[in-house]
Parts: sequence; structure tokens; C-alpha cells
Amino acid sequence: MNASGAERVPALATGRRADRSLGALAFHAALLLALLVALLALATLIVDVATKGAGWLDRGFLSNLDSRFPGRAGIRPALVGTLWLMGLTAAISFPLGVGAAIHLEEIAPRNRLTASLELAVANLAAVPSVIYGLLGLAVFVRAMQLGRSIMAGALTLVLLILPVIIVASREALRAVPGSIREAAYAVGATTWQVTWRATLPAALPGMLTGLILGLSRAVGETAPLIALGALTYVNFVPRGPLDRFTAMPIQIYNWISRPQAGYQHAAAAGIVLLLGVLLAMNAVAISLRNRYERRW
Repeated sequence: MNASGAERVPALATGRRADRSLGALAFHAALLLALLVALLALATLIVDVATKGAGWLDRGFLSNLDSRFPGRAGIRPALVGTLWLMGLTAAISFPLGVGAAIHLEEIAPRNRLTASLELAVANLAAVPSVIYGLLGLAVFVRAMQLGRSIMAGALTLVLLILPVIIVASREALRAVPGSIREAAYAVGATTWQVTWRATLPAALPGMLTGLILGLSRAVGETAPLIALGALTYVNFVPRGPLDRFTAMPIQIYNWISRPQAGYQHAAAAGIVLLLGVLLAMNAVAISLRNRYERRW
């Protein structure tokens, strides 16, 4: 190679590095622009909803029943129904999801059946929520004869968020250092003792994160509850898991669909309250996660 050719090679390499740097910079700029647009749209929606609903969010709105008159409409039945749904859903889904994750990750042998179950769980997380509503209608409402009750709705939401909890719990178990298991086995612990006393406490923060994600999805679901036959106009407060019910997303949708202008403000106040309930649930779950979190 002559001298001119030798000089061209470093120049070409430098040019390629510069092109890559410009391409990476443009890609990062595009990502940042997309993030800013999304945050701006979200902030605009939140400000608009808060402006419309701030004047309606008072004690009467929280304690009144729904009404044919916008000024008297309250969200108490929907709020109580949502709290019942979330409480039952969390109480049922978390033990089932954690148990399934422990079985798949710590106990089940690595064979085709286990691989099929893992694939099925991953696929179930992408199923549209209305399909779960139809399944709940067929199984819980009709076959188990629970009726259109809070329990039927909670069990349907359990099916909806169970794949999310299982996947997150398995990832949390995988993140536990193997040295912890080896140390427990070294002192003579059984598989159950290793799982219950060593692995599970270490993975609990990640499992609670999965519960947060699942409940955050469930609290805003409308389609499966409508498929179950949840009420849109409720003038009573549910007092037990077998009572008829409505939920905040359904109530908000009902108000938005009414022609009277006052209901738009009531719906905005309901949205603000729903966001508050979501943030409160997440705050409790995050505080529990931080409390039991261990750093290795």
C-alpha cells in the first residue's frame, strides 16, 4: 500500500466514527423529543382535568350517591366498590402469583411441560381485558353462580393481573444471588426452608413491584367489568363481596356519556379521585417494598 492509501484508511475510519456519533446523537434527540411530547400531552390532560374537577371534589361529592341532577351527583358507591375490588384482587392474586412463581422457578423440573406453562403465562399477559371479562361472565357469574357481584369482578381481575405478578415474581427470584441458596443448603436446610426463609424474603420487594403494576392496571379497567354486567347507575353502597357494584371507571364513563354539562365536571372530579386512589395504592406498596428491601 502506498503512502496515500495508508493516509486514506485512518481518514475513512474517522469519518465512520463521526457518522456513527451523528447518528447516535440524532437518535437520542428523537427519543428525547418523543418523551417531551408525551410528557407535555400528559401534563396538558392532567391540568385540564384538574381545572374542571377541582371545584366539584368536596365532601359532598365523596359521600353522596349518584343522582339524576349533576349538582347532587356523588361517587361514594363507585369509590367503595373500587376499594372492595382492589382489596379482594390483591388478597387473592398475590398469594396465587407468588406461589406459581416459586413453583415454576424453584421447584418444577425443567421439561417441556414447564416450558409450555411459562410460555402460556407470558402469552396471557397480552390477552385483551375484554376476553377476561367474557371468561369471568361464563365461569364466575354463571358456572359458579356468584352473580354480578364484587367477588365475581375481583376474581376476573385476578385472572387479568395474575400473569403480570407471576412474571415479575419469577424475575425477582432470579435476581436473588445463588450464594444465598448455597449457604442455606450448606447448613442442612431443606428446599422448603431455603425458599421460605432465604429466597422469598430476598425476592419480596420485586414481588411487591409486580403487585403494584398489576393493581395499577386493574384499577382503571372498564371492559371486563362491563362484560360482567357491573351496574352503571347505583344508588346504594355495597356492603359485602356478594353485593352488586359499580366501579370508578364505569361511573366516570357513565357521567361522560350524559348530555348535561355538569356531569363533565363530575367526571373530571372522578378522574382526579381515581388518580389519587392509584397514587395512594402505589405509595403503600412502595413503602412496603422499601421496608423489606435488602441490599446485597
